[in-house]
Amino acid sequence: MSNGLLNVGTRALMVNQTALQTVGNNIANVNTVGYSRQTVVTRAVEGQGTGGGYVGKGVQLVTIERAYSSFLTQQAQLTNSVAAADAMRAGQLLQLEDLFPAGDAGIGAAVNDMLNAFADVSTAPTDMTARSVVLQRADETATRFRDLSSKIDDMAYGARRQLADSVSAINDLAQRLAKVNGQIASAQGAGHTPNDLLDTRDQLLVELGSYIQVTTVPVKDGTLSVFVGSQPLVLSSRASTVSMTTDEYGDPSKLKLAIDNGGLVTTIDENALSGGAVAGLLRFNNSDLATARNLVGRMALALETAVNAQHRMGVDLGGNSGANLFVANALPTPYALPGNPGTAELGLTVSDPSAMAASDYELRVGAGGALTVIRLSDGQATNHTGPLPVTVDGITIGVNSGAVADGDRFLLKPFSAAAGQIATAFTNASALAVASPVQARAGATNTGHVTVQAVQATSPNANLTATVTLTFTGAGTFDVNGTGTGNPTGVSYTAGQPISYNGWNLVLKGTPQPGDTITVELASSGYAGLDGGNATALMNIRDLAMFDGATVADGYAGAMAQIGVLSQGAQYAANVSASVATTAASTKASVTGVNLDEEASKLLMYQQAYQASAKMIQISQTIFDTLISNLGR
Repeated sequence: MSNGLLNVGTRALMVNQTALQTVGNNIANVNTVGYSRQTVVTRAVEGQGTGGGYVGKGVQLVTIERAYSSFLTQQAQLTNSVAAADAMRAGQLLQLEDLFPAGDAGIGAAVNDMLNAFADVSTAPTDMTARSVVLQRADETATRFRDLSSKIDDMAYGARRQLADSVSAINDLAQRLAKVNGQIASAQGAGHTPNDLLDTRDQLLVELGSYIQVTTVPVKDGTLSVFVGSQPLVLSSRASTVSMTTDEYGDPSKLKLAIDNGGLVTTIDENALSGGAVAGLLRFNNSDLATARNLVGRMALALETAVNAQHRMGVDLGGNSGANLFVANALPTPYALPGNPGTAELGLTVSDPSAMAASDYELRVGAGGALTVIRLSDGQATNHTGPLPVTVDGITIGVNSGAVADGDRFLLKPFSAAAGQIATAFTNASALAVASPVQARAGATNTGHVTVQAVQATSPNANLTATVTLTFTGAGTFDVNGTGTGNPTGVSYTAGQPISYNGWNLVLKGTPQPGDTITVELASSGYAGLDGGNATALMNIRDLAMFDGATVADGYAGAMAQIGVLSQGAQYAANVSASVATTAASTKASVTGVNLDEEASKLLMYQQAYQASAKMIQISQTIFDTLISNLGR
């Protein structure tokens, strides 16, 4: 009897000792990140049959079990990964938003100052100070464009560096996961779950998820297969290698994640990555920075094109035809998809700066030479029967060399370099072509009160300087005579309303009498020093609807607002996903975490059970000693 009682007491003592050790381990790891609460699992030892019934033989330890919920663990990992992606993108966009300041520090103020500076030149064409101010304002505008472009490039460089560091961290974590997988598989063979190793693996998955969202598939041997998208990152104790690469066109500004699985390299698009800092950085680099570049580049290219076109129509102080005010840079050559069946190298030119959209494009050549141009900012496609050239959104796409073939694809980035290349073309103030190439004069025998308010060239025309005479047939009508006009009669006249022929605009004021004439003709020698008509036309560019219906003066405000909307949206998403992740982590902790009050009560319970077990052994010993002493009598 004493032997049975001793066995029961010994078993109970050992089990309660293990329980106390387990509780102590929980208390010690209450603040350990990734630790899951552990509990002892016991069962009664099968009783021994006797003539008086089955007599219990005590308790035995089955295993040490950790508190774990597969669903809650996966939810916590998933929401943490999404929160990491949103937080990374939001932080980057906040920095990008700071590059678009409002007020005097912004590009918009510099553009307006430059165009407004032409007002002083229009009233004093020979004033060299006024002319120098225009050139200074133009140079300041170009400098601000280049500075902003450089800062965007710096942000892109920083994003690439962070991506490189993240890739290194992912590869390290993948190797560690593979190693832990192998250790777990070996430990599982003993018949018990290696709780600490499982916690270590879960924590590694949390850390990995902060860089890249993964999915896991359990395997019978206790290992977990880890996938990025549909590609394996960790299989059993073997890890693949991730790296960054360019897109299919080889565009250095676009980055993709690639996985090398035993020599087979697969590229994963960022749209397939919904979580992790890498996903946030890729979206920022490939989408947000591209949007910023296109907004600023379109503004620079449109301004450069419009100002140069108008300036070329003027006459400088020496009577020479105007040249470009800004250096005219060629648009970037489109990227041809490697392996295109055709040999074409495409070229881009601006046909209408007011129609341009801030976007990259993809050109696809279909069967029979049919062309599809996809605007990548919104996915809108336009179809053309071909052949090239074709014009889309104010950009003309042509062939520089070679020939296109069915199946060819091209990536078009017309605005990617424009802001970084803009610069003034000359520094001599007398070269400013602010005079109109045509002059207008009232007839010497006019009897009415009609006078010339302004005349300026507005567009290139072969008959721009051809002599045109307006003869009034009454106070409200006139006839036109001159090459290129079509010689219309009975044209309606309203004082202050522009009259346009042969690429010039004429504005008259006053009331004419029948027989009064106005003649528009080639500007005479010395006229350039007396007229500022082209300066007025250059100043009026500020009011042109150039950027999605907005004027040049408001174009920067629109770009600034678009970046601000992106940033605000990202901040909202980051706040929401952070809240969801916090809730998921708290819910998981409530199930798997250590509660000190609960552990303290267990500590007392197992302590009492341990003491009772020891007392049981003591009593067993006393009984045994009594039996021995009685046998000796």
